[in-house]
This record gives sequence, structure tokens and C-alpha cells, in this order.
Amino acid sequence: LQQLDTFISRILKTLFKQSEELDVQNLDLLLSYDPKKALSGIHFPNKATTDRIHLGNKGYNLIKLASLGIPVPPGFIITTEVFRCLKAINRFKQVRDHIEECIREQLSILENLTGKQFGSHDNPLLVSVRSGGAISMPGMMISLLNVGMNESVAEGLIRKTGRPWFVWDCYRRFLQCWGMSYGMERDEFDEIMNSHKGKYHVLKKIQFAPEQMRELALTYRETIRNHGIEVHDDPQKQLRTAIEQVFQSWFSQKAQAYREIMGMSENWGTAVIVQAMAYGNLDTNSGTGVLFTRNPLESGDRVMLWGDFATGAQGEDIVSGLVRTLPVSNVQKPIEDRTDEISFEDSFSELHERLLKISKQLTYEERWGAQEIEFTFEGKQSDSLYILQTRDMSITRKETFMAFVPSKKLSSSYLSRGIGVGGGALSGRVVFDLNEIQDLREKDPGTPLILIRSDTVPDDIRHISAADGLLTARGGSTSHASIIANRLGKTCIVGCNNLTVWEQEKKCRINEKIISVGEFLSIDGRNGSVYSGRHQSREMSEGVAKA
Repeated sequence: LQQLDTFISRILKTLFKQSEELDVQNLDLLLSYDPKKALSGIHFPNKATTDRIHLGNKGYNLIKLASLGIPVPPGFIITTEVFRCLKAINRFKQVRDHIEECIREQLSILENLTGKQFGSHDNPLLVSVRSGGAISMPGMMISLLNVGMNESVAEGLIRKTGRPWFVWDCYRRFLQCWGMSYGMERDEFDEIMNSHKGKYHVLKKIQFAPEQMRELALTYRETIRNHGIEVHDDPQKQLRTAIEQVFQSWFSQKAQAYREIMGMSENWGTAVIVQAMAYGNLDTNSGTGVLFTRNPLESGDRVMLWGDFATGAQGEDIVSGLVRTLPVSNVQKPIEDRTDEISFEDSFSELHERLLKISKQLTYEERWGAQEIEFTFEGKQSDSLYILQTRDMSITRKETFMAFVPSKKLSSSYLSRGIGVGGGALSGRVVFDLNEIQDLREKDPGTPLILIRSDTVPDDIRHISAADGLLTARGGSTSHASIIANRLGKTCIVGCNNLTVWEQEKKCRINEKIISVGEFLSIDGRNGSVYSGRHQSREMSEGVAKA
């Protein structure tokens, strides 16, 4: 009876404390919270949370991949159960302390699995902190890479790896992620990068000397601090802040805009995925890529690899659409007019074969639909490959499409070619920003509008939604902008050759042709062709086109 009395007293004391510190709404929320569903390991999953609702689509698929023996960086998932009750958790210390204790336990397991230590100067473990909703929202929420990094950790990692350029590049990337999570614009970091390229007369960042890369990283840090943003040097504080920032990114303007446009509920929330870093930026024998497991230009289901990759790259480089990419397979090279570029299939044949085997395993043995797979490789050997995420392939082709009517005028108007992502033939007026879209919609409501950009990042979701077509100078068919444009049914061409954009001047140049806002341009989202002027089109069916 004494033990029972003590137990009940503790319960009453806790309930009274909760009622004093929380309002009715948060108290109800906290009482519904299930701490057993708060976290799950990727390689040692929590049996109470084996569903997409708690783990998010990304986390759920990572656990499935790991269970199949497919190489996935070890890590853990903070579930949507925590997000659902986050307001109440943040206001009640005991529950918050319990979650932090669970994170420390999972971090300890991660350290044992990797043989590295988070925050160590001698053998440091760095992690990525990424979002993961139940329904995929490509690029709409933030990711932070190389969390756990500071100058002391950097020096230790240099001693361990002997790769100073790689280490300072990791620190630079961490700082950019950190600054952008607090609202800094990507353009500000691009300006610093371009300034340093001019200063040291290099065309690509891989050409920076290690000391120059260190200078660049420290310039990033100084710029962030000049914005009044604190950069924590304590790895544990970094991790806690990164997790909070990812949760908060569910409420970002671009995420809310995407859900509004796609008709998604605001109530799903996001999980947070913490994983050991895989390094695609070690050297030119490492890299990252995104691939489809079937040809996105056809409606069949034959397994093949089709996508984009880049060497010396990490994290968001491919999906952001900000870098020049290379083709994954030889089949896609002539179709995308990339015959003069090296392919992943030729340059990294062993890795290509491993990815093809994984794709066939998922399709033929596990009966998964066609997938969109993000991967990183740390060398040319098959055991250096890591799968970072996979989701159902969302690129679709319609049975009927618009095609330009062949003519001498059409042939003579040809300007350039890029990678056709979706849609058919489209003639419309050129625009460069949202204000121009709104203005032309009022003046000429019946005419399609084609948005032109150097690159298109997920922040441009409202621009993509408001326009009828999209043409970019950079990016591949697997970039977030391409995926989003296809989901929204837009005609889209990315990676257009010889396209230079001056957004401030409201004009662009394709080859030698200067095109200003409001002028007519024609694009073909099937074969990537770009024409000046306005041209006649007609509807065709898939069968007729093949014949």
C-alpha cells in the first residue's frame, strides 16, 4: 500500500505541475503524447512506429532499404509524434529532457555503428539533419549538412583524413545551410563564392587551394554573424538547433505555398532524420546523384537508370539545380543532346552496376513502383555507395501532347536545346519574375507565360505555379524544380545550352538572340528544343509519335 500510495502521489504531483505550467489546450496535447513513439533507429527500428505517418515517407523507406541490406548511412528518426505535440513539449521541461536523453542514446548507438564520436577532435562524426513528411514535398523544407563541425573539429578531421580542401568545403557547406535556415538568401553566398573565384582566378570551386577554401568558409561565417545570427561552436547545441530548425521549416512560406498549391493538409507535420554523413566531396572520384529507375520519357516499366550526377559534390547540389550535371546512363546522352559529356555508366561502371542491381531488386523482388533514388559515393568501388533516399517516381508522361507543326519558319527559328522534363509544345510570352506574370495575366490573359531563370530553386514554387512553362540554364531532369514543374503539369526544359539570364535587366540571351520580357518564345518539353517567336502546334498521341 505504501508503494502504491507513493506511486499515485508522484502521478498527482506531475499532473498538478503540468496543470500549473500548461494551458488546457497544451495539457490535452501532452496527455495524448506517447513517448514510446518519439524516436526510431534506422537499422534498429522502433516497432511502435513502423508506418509512414510517424516516420515520414523518407524515413519509412530508409528503414525498409536498410532491412533489405541496401547500403544506407546509419542514423535515427525523431517522429511526427514529437512534431504533433511540439508546443506542449517545449513548454514542459521534463518531457523535453526525456526527448533529449533519447536523442543522446540514439547518438551513442550511431557512434558505435560508425566507430566515430560526435564532437570529437580526433575522430569526429558529422551528421545530416533532414526533414521527412508523410507526403513528399521536394525541397520545400530545410536540410542541414555536416552538423557537428567547428574550426577545432575541422583541424582534427584534416589530421585524420589528410584532405584539407574537403574539410573546409564541409565547413563551408555547414555554414551555408545554417545561414539559410535562418532566412539568409542563397544569392548572398553565391556572391561570396563568385567574388573569391574572381579574386583567385578560378572557374570552379574544386580549383581553390585548401587555404583559399578555408578563407571562403570563414568569410561565410563572418557574413552570417554580420546578419546577427549566432553560429554555435558546441556540436550538441548545433544538433539541438538543427532539429528545431527542421521542425520549424514545416511552417516556412515556400512549404505552406506548396501545400496550398498541391491541396495538402497542414496537419501532417514532419519527422526529422539524423544520419551519419556520406561524403561525395572527397575528390573527383566521389560525388552524388539522383536517378530514376525507368526512362521518364516513356510510359513503360522496364528497369534502367536515368538521371544526373556530379563529382566532388554533396547533399543538395543535384536536386537544387544549381550545378552543371552529367548524365547517369549512356542511353540518355543522345536523347538529351549530351553526347559530348562523360556518363556515370562509363566513368563509374562498378557503381552503376550496383545501382542497377538495387533498382531491379526493389522493382522485381520487392514489387516497388518506379523510384527516384538519391545516392552518394565516396569512391569508385561498389562498397563506397550509399542510398540517401528513395521515393515513388513522380515524373509522368501523358498519352496525348501538343507538338509543333513542322515548317521552314520553325526550323529557321531554332535557338538551342536543353533537357525536356515535361509537357509538349508551348508558345508564350517571356517573364522573369512574379510581378511580370501578374501584370501580363491582366493585360493578355489568354496567352501562356514562360518563366526563364538561370536556375530555379524550390523557393520559386509560386513562380512555377503561376507560369505555364519553365526554362532554366542549369539543372537536370532530377532537380526539385523539374519534379515540381512536372507535378504541376507545366511544360519544362532545364539545362538549356548557351542560355544567359540577366534577371535585373529583364532579358536573356540564347546563343546570340537577345529576348526581353513580353517577347514570344517557344519551347518543347518533350525533346528540349527552344525556338524564337510564336509557332503553330497540334495535339498528337503517344502512339502516333512513336510510329
